[in-house]
Amino acid sequence: MQLSIILLWLATFYGVFYCRCILCATYLGKQHWYEEAEKTLRRKLGPRSEMGRARNLVLIVGDGLSLTTLTAARILKGQRLGQPGEDTLLAWEAFPALALAKTYNLDAQVGESSACATALLCGVKANFETVGLDGGGRFEDCFSSYNSRVESLLSWAQQEGKSTGIVTNTRVTHATPAALFAHSPSRYWEDDSKVPANARKSCKDIARQLIEDEPGKHVNVLLGGGRRHWMPKMMKDVEQANEEGRRLDGRNLIEEWVRDKKRKGSHAEYVYTRAQLHRINPVSTQNLLGLFAYSHMDFEADRDTGPDGDPSLAEMTIAALSILQKNTRGFFLFVEGGRIDHAHHYNNPYRALDETLALEAALLAVLSLVDQTETLIVVTSDHSHVMTMGGLSTPRGNSILGTDRKASDVDGLPYTTLLYGNGPGYAIPRLIPSNVANVTAKSDKNTVHGSAAPRHWSTHGGEDVPVYASGPLASHLFTATIDQSFIPHAMAYSACIGPYKQRCQQANFSFAIPNCIEDPRRERTRQRGAGAGVVLASSVMSDDTTPSCTHITLSNFCTISMVYILWFAVT
Repeated sequence: MQLSIILLWLATFYGVFYCRCILCATYLGKQHWYEEAEKTLRRKLGPRSEMGRARNLVLIVGDGLSLTTLTAARILKGQRLGQPGEDTLLAWEAFPALALAKTYNLDAQVGESSACATALLCGVKANFETVGLDGGGRFEDCFSSYNSRVESLLSWAQQEGKSTGIVTNTRVTHATPAALFAHSPSRYWEDDSKVPANARKSCKDIARQLIEDEPGKHVNVLLGGGRRHWMPKMMKDVEQANEEGRRLDGRNLIEEWVRDKKRKGSHAEYVYTRAQLHRINPVSTQNLLGLFAYSHMDFEADRDTGPDGDPSLAEMTIAALSILQKNTRGFFLFVEGGRIDHAHHYNNPYRALDETLALEAALLAVLSLVDQTETLIVVTSDHSHVMTMGGLSTPRGNSILGTDRKASDVDGLPYTTLLYGNGPGYAIPRLIPSNVANVTAKSDKNTVHGSAAPRHWSTHGGEDVPVYASGPLASHLFTATIDQSFIPHAMAYSACIGPYKQRCQQANFSFAIPNCIEDPRRERTRQRGAGAGVVLASSVMSDDTTPSCTHITLSNFCTISMVYILWFAVT
């Protein structure tokens, strides 16, 4: 009897520990997130319905575009037009579909750009500051990236012969766009000088991956900043003579990109000024590389609008579309307003809101150029920020960049409508902008608003971000609260690419979801990724008469196993 009790105790301890370890592992592999997306698709789409597909996909991302940022930018837009502002709409707010997306990372409650971008662009949750890897990728661990690489929307689009483009006002190798083409255990490995010496032979930097590997080397249009990661050390920048390249391998990736395209018979162009971009002939140009800044491009409020200056986000978007639209198979275009985030980190609402309106201008360009009946357009953010909006009996039309009409009831001092939870705006006595009456005055663009806790660089916000969508299946797919990792699955499903290619092979373009077991009457299994559930064939048919699968999850598997262990222990 005592032996049975001891065996029972050991079996229970073993079962709990073993199952806990396995259950934690279910969040490491991409298969978990693919299965979660499949469940969400089934729930949202329900019964069969005759619907077409999206030939084109446009994903517009405002980096750090929180709900508060949207509200404040809407008001600023109206006030710049001489209106109160509260009843103004941003272009995407007229879209028929709206959802909220969770932005946590696998190992972080408050999301970070590269891991959020991996979820947003690859459909898999990732670890903090890794890019293009599933949960098996660990920060700055080169070897962990070998077996944890995941494909992106960019890859899926190219596999179906679509043209692809990336437009951003950050460095093109920066955290968010990098998730489209790179697989790196560190978002900071943008060139080889940032890669640890002991990892340089085993792990490529992000810029090299962009020009050497799939899918980066097949991108048709690439517009943004970040020349420093493309140029060798000792090579002076073309616009900033006091700056030089950062590459230690002596390579000039810009020249290599041009040579590679021309060797393949493509009409390729490289540009670095606004005038050069406007001179591009979209009819003959097949590949376009534009690097308009040594690092990030200038904020819209600071941008040189002359011929030797930088193009706007809208101008780059128009240039990209003029080339991508020539492909009869369609295109995928990614547009990022990346400097919203940077302004928020500085506790600088003026630039953050101004950048949001610049992003809206890019969307308006898209809407004017594409056929909206065959183009799925999604506007969202990678994560939120800690800017808040508040006031007491604040009248309509009050300057959104100004102070509340009523001072604090504690110290009698005024406070701004827009404040931050943390950041460089912390001060005692607190920061109070001296001139906030004119919300259009560029003289106020450097104003730092107050924050509750001191930090040199403010943090991100952890709340959900909005997802606006328009186009084929948008109103079905983008509703309620979703995981950020569901977004690329929904877009791929609408366009019949990637894991959902087979949807459009059906005669009626139905809502059918690919089943894990195609023939329920033939018992078979298939190999699953790490941490996936055990799959058994099932003869049960779902309500819409399509074959279904019975999933025995690891939690159920552990429970069953423990029952058997306990039974053997006591008998």
